[in-house]
Parts: sequence; C-alpha cells; structure tokens
Amino acid sequence: MTSPLSALFTDLYELTMAQVYYEQGQTGQAVFELALRELPAGWDYLLVAGLERALDFLEAMEFSSDDLAYLETLPQFDAEFLERLAEFRFRGEAWAVAEGTVVYPPEPVLQIVAPLPAGQIVETALMNQVAFATLVASKAARVVDAAAGRPLFEFGGRRAHGEDAALQAARAAYIAGFEATSSVEAGRRFGLPVIGTMAHSYVLIHTDELDAFRRFSQRYAGTTLLVDTYDTAGGVERVVAVARELGPKSVGAIRIDSGDLTAAAFGARRRLDDAGLTHVRIVASGGLDEDRIASLVASGAPIDAFACGTAVVTGGSVGALDAAYKLVEYEGRAVAKHSPGKPSFGSRKQVWRAETEDIITRFGSPRPQDARPLLELVMRNSERLRAPEPLATVRARAGSERAAAQQQRAVRIDPSLELGH
Repeated sequence: MTSPLSALFTDLYELTMAQVYYEQGQTGQAVFELALRELPAGWDYLLVAGLERALDFLEAMEFSSDDLAYLETLPQFDAEFLERLAEFRFRGEAWAVAEGTVVYPPEPVLQIVAPLPAGQIVETALMNQVAFATLVASKAARVVDAAAGRPLFEFGGRRAHGEDAALQAARAAYIAGFEATSSVEAGRRFGLPVIGTMAHSYVLIHTDELDAFRRFSQRYAGTTLLVDTYDTAGGVERVVAVARELGPKSVGAIRIDSGDLTAAAFGARRRLDDAGLTHVRIVASGGLDEDRIASLVASGAPIDAFACGTAVVTGGSVGALDAAYKLVEYEGRAVAKHSPGKPSFGSRKQVWRAETEDIITRFGSPRPQDARPLLELVMRNSERLRAPEPLATVRARAGSERAAAQQQRAVRIDPSLELGH
C-alpha cells in the first residue's frame, strides 16, 4: 500500500473532543460504525474498497514528535493531553466487510470498538479512505458492467484530485475489474498491469503522421497508434500503410479518442479488415463513462476495449458518497441521532447475507437461517489478525459479487433496531 497517513490527518474537533473525553473520564468502550447512507441515483449497489489502507492507518498510527510539536503551538491543547497523545496507539478492534464485497445502504462496512477517544480520533482518516475508494470501485464496477466483457483500462491519473487519490483510484478500479492502469507508480506500488499508447503530441512533433506511426511501430512492435490527431479515417489509412511497410504485426491496435466513436469504429474496422489487418484491435477513449460505453456497446460498434479516466477516478457526477461514521453504542448503551433528515440506528450491528436478502441485526443476535456474517473481526490491539489479502483475491471476489448483483438486493432491518426520530 502507499505510505500510512499521518496521525494528524484528522479534523480539529476530533482532538478537542478527545481532550474533553479524557478530562471527564469518558474513556469507556465505544462502538462507531462507518456506513453509506444511500445509493447514488440510478445505482444498484456499492463495491467496498479502501479497507486495507484504513487498517494500515490503524496499525501504524502514532503521534510523532513533530506532530506533537505542532499541536503544542495550538491554543486548544494542554500538556497533559499531549502527553497522552505521545503514548497513543489504537488498542481497539476493527470489524470489517471484506474488500471487493457488494453492499447496500444502510449496511455498516467498518465497525470500530475502542475506548471513546480512540474511536473518535480516527474518524476522519477512516471515512476518507473507505468512502473514496468505495466510490471509485463502485463507479468502475458500473463501467465494467456496461462494457459487457470488453477490457477496460484506467487512464485517469492526470485528472484525479491529487497523487494519493490517483493511486488509490487505480487500485480500486482494478479491484472492480479494470485490466490495467496507465499509472507507472500504481503499477509499482500495487503490482498492477500497466499499459499505454501514445499522445497527440508525439504525432504533432513529426512532419507527417505516417512518419510518426512508422517510427513508433519500429520502436514498439505491436503497439497501439492514436489515429485521430488530424482525421480519423486518414489516420487509419496511414496505419494500413505502416503495416504494409513493416509487416502486419507491427501494429496491434488503434485508439480513437474523439468524434463520433460509433461511426469511426465502423469505418476503421472495415478498412482494417479490407487490408487484412483483422487482428488489429480498436480501443476507444475520450470522456467515457458507463452510459456512453453502454450506448456504444448497444450500437454494435466494433470496439474491442475502452480506456476511461475522469469519470472513474473522480466518481463522475456523483462526486462523493454519502458516508457517515457514527457512535452507535457507549458502555453497552445504544445511542442514536434524532437529527432531522439524518437519523441513525443505534446499537452495535451485524450484517447477514442470505440468498435473497441482507439482514441487519443487533450484534450478538442469533444467526438468521442460511445466512453468513459480513462483518468480521480483522484487527485487535492495533494488529491485523490475518495478512492483507492478495489483490488478485480481492479482485476475484469483486467479480463474483458483481455477477450476483445485477439488481438491488432487499435489505431487512431488525425492528428491534430503532431509528432515531
């Protein structure tokens, strides 16, 4: 994974509340739950990601001397509290849904059982890591569903909201079923396959497109050539010329990045086939999301693969998931918000997956018939109880879960879990 987050990756009020908790002796066991309140419009499910990075944070979290020196400059904190932070480690439990699992609001996906100050301080980082990665994985899963088996490549690093977001997005998209990423750093850190074509700038610095294609194909046999810098049909003609000159295996694919992708793909396929280049694949890119891809697939356009960027790594029009991290129990007493429009369910919970529905019950309730628990104990006293799963395992799980999630599953909530009014 990428470097653990700083312990200071928290909101000020988490620390000011923690200081008061200590002063008032409110250090009993608390239960916090991270859940997604609702599905974005038109979505059928969410695909959980980001949990391993969240556990990285809990496992490594400590306030360094530099952290404490900075906090000392703030007027809110006294010496006694800073001394507590100097010794702080996460000593609680974490229960989580496995990465790559499909879930439905309002199911909790992460549960923290810890002394109240500890559970409070970690809120910001946990929400940040789980909600963002789950957004990208869920968006990417929708794109995978729309592509109907065609390979997908993640090309969004340059449009992501910062370096860390770009890397986590590449990982989340791969979990959801994308084949590869253009990010070399994501490839290195996570062991993802990396892929790339060429940019318009490469074509533009040459005196003519044919020369650009010739030189690139000579250097990278079987490469993908970008054909729409000037005129897509003309670009395809020059691909044919290169293949005749250097041999048919000199070109493996073409990429179309603009214009009417359906018409361009049909035209390119006819010309390539007429030239005997039936092996040359067509890759489409250019602001693609699940809706545009579904339309292209429905049109029968002969597109073999898609490259997606902005819509996936930013979540597109959704932007952010409605995530919540709420205190649901303190010293065995259920607590619930009564806020207008934002009530919460009190009590610690378990989520059970049965054949036709999910059931949310109080933690410790009897197992519903033929159901399995989704929340499992994954960390105790800042130590994982098992090694992080290989990414291939998470990806395989996501594939199985997606295949079974083509329509929204019913979620039944135990009536003993009272919703705040």
